[in-house]
Amino acid sequence: MANNSNKKLVPEAMSALDKFKYEVASEVGVTLKDGYNGDLSSRDAGRIGGNMVRKMIQQAESQMK
Repeated sequence: MANNSNKKLVPEAMSALDKFKYEVASEVGVTLKDGYNGDLSSRDAGRIGGNMVRKMIQQAESQMK
């Protein structure tokens, strides 16, 4: 298992982000399984992450209005 040294600013948000990840993955047509998804292609992982960021930016922009 990889050693992840990233510090979570709000550890309580991890479950919400995980749920959000699965939601976005299903929207872009990528099947994620519970736990390790190391067999996921870089392209699919990028699609999921990119769409997550895009949606978070859209939400932040709408809250600024």
